[in-house]
Amino acid sequence: MQNVWPIFRRELRAYFDSPIAYVVITVFLLFTGWFFTTNFFVVGQADLRVVFSIIPFTFLFFTPAITMRLISEERKSGTMELLVTMPIPDAAIILGKYLAALGLLVAMVLPTLIYAITVGSLGDMDVGTVIGGYIGLIFMGAAYLAIGTFGSALTESQVVAFIISWVIMFAFFILDKVLFLIPNWMVSFVEYLAIEYHFQNISRGVIDTRDIVYYLALIALALFLAARVMAARRKR
Repeated sequence: MQNVWPIFRRELRAYFDSPIAYVVITVFLLFTGWFFTTNFFVVGQADLRVVFSIIPFTFLFFTPAITMRLISEERKSGTMELLVTMPIPDAAIILGKYLAALGLLVAMVLPTLIYAITVGSLGDMDVGTVIGGYIGLIFMGAAYLAIGTFGSALTESQVVAFIISWVIMFAFFILDKVLFLIPNWMVSFVEYLAIEYHFQNISRGVIDTRDIVYYLALIALALFLAARVMAARRKR
C-alpha cells in the first residue's frame, strides 16, 4: 500500500486539478436530476426507482470517460516509461490509478443522496432498498471502472480506450436482456454473468454473498489483466 497511496493521490489530484472531474460530476448530476425531478413533479411519484434504473445505464458512458485516460494518456505522453522504471510493481500502479477513478465515481454518486433525503422527507421510504441500491451502484461502478482500466491499458489512444471499454461493459450489461435468445441449459450461467442482474438483486435490499463475490471477481480479473498488459509492455 505504500506504493499505491502516492499513485492514488497523484491521480485523484490530476482529476480535480483539471476540468475532468467537475464536468463529469456536473453532467452526471444534471442527467440523473432531470429524470428524478421529472418523475417527482410530472409523474407525481416520490421514489428512487427511476434513479436506480437510469444510473446503471449512464455508467456505460461515464465510467469509460473516467478511465480512458488512466494509462493510455501516460503511454502517449511518455510518462509511463518513467513510471515503470521506478521500483513500483505494476499491480501497485494499476491499483492506485483504479482507486483514484473509484474515488471520483463515489464523489459523482454521493450528491444523489439528496434525492433520497427529499423522498424520505415526504413520506415513508424503504431504507433497506435505498441502502442496497447505493451499495449495488458502487459495486457496479467499481466493476465498470476495472474494465475501463483494462481497456485503457490496451492502447495509447483515449478514444480507442473509451470504445474498447464501452463494448466490453455493454456486453456485460446486455446479457440478461437477451436471455430469450439463449438455450435453456445456458440461461442460468449467462444470467449470472450479467452485471445488472446482480445489481438488481442487491438493490432489493438483500445482500447476497454470490452477488458480492461476482463483483469482486470481475474487478480482480479486469485489474489482473490490466497489470499483465502493463507487464508485457514493460518487457518490450
